[in-house]
Amino acid sequence: MMKAVQVLSLMLLSVLAVSAVTFHSGRCPTPPVQQNFDPTRYMGRWYEIQKLPNAFQKGDCAQATYTLQDGVVLVLNQELLADGTVSSIKGTAKPKDPSEPAKLEVSFFEGVPPGNYWVLSSDYETFSLVYGCTNYLELFHVEFAWILSRGRSLPEETLSELQDILISNGIDAAALTSTDQRPERCSSLPQ
Repeated sequence: MMKAVQVLSLMLLSVLAVSAVTFHSGRCPTPPVQQNFDPTRYMGRWYEIQKLPNAFQKGDCAQATYTLQDGVVLVLNQELLADGTVSSIKGTAKPKDPSEPAKLEVSFFEGVPPGNYWVLSSDYETFSLVYGCTNYLELFHVEFAWILSRGRSLPEETLSELQDILISNGIDAAALTSTDQRPERCSSLPQ
C-alpha cells in the first residue's frame, strides 16, 4: 500500500510540475485573513496584477467580476488568450463558515470540490491579496495566490507590501509572475 501511495504521489507531482503550478511538501499554511471582511464592498471588477503560476490560467489581461446575489458571490473570470479570443468562466463563491466571511469557497464545475479563496488583505478600493491552497495525500500542497487591483496596475510599494504578507506566512512570493495588463493588449475585454 505504501509503495502504491509513493508511486501515485510521484505521478501527481510530475503532472503538477508540467502544469506549472506551485507545490510544496507538507500541509498548507493557514495565514490570517482580512478581519471584519465586508463582501459588499469587495464586489465589482478586479484586475490581476500578479499570481502564482497555475494550470488553469493561460492568458493575459486576467480580470474577475464579482456580484453579490442572495448571499452568494457570482464570479466571472475572463482573460485574453494568445490567439486574441476571450476566455470566460463563471462560478460561485460563498463563505464556508459565516463567522469567517473572508474565507470563501469558490466553485466552477458541478461535482468538483470547491477551492479556497481567502482574502488576506484588501482596502476594497485599490488592492486585494488572495490566497488558496489544497492539500494532497497529506504529503504536499498546491498554492494559489493573486494580487488584484481595481485598476490595471499597482504602485511598486503596494506590491512589495502584499508580497511581504505572503512571505511572512511562509508562502513563496518569489514565484509570483506579473500579468500583462497593458491597455493596448487588453482592449478587447470589458472595461
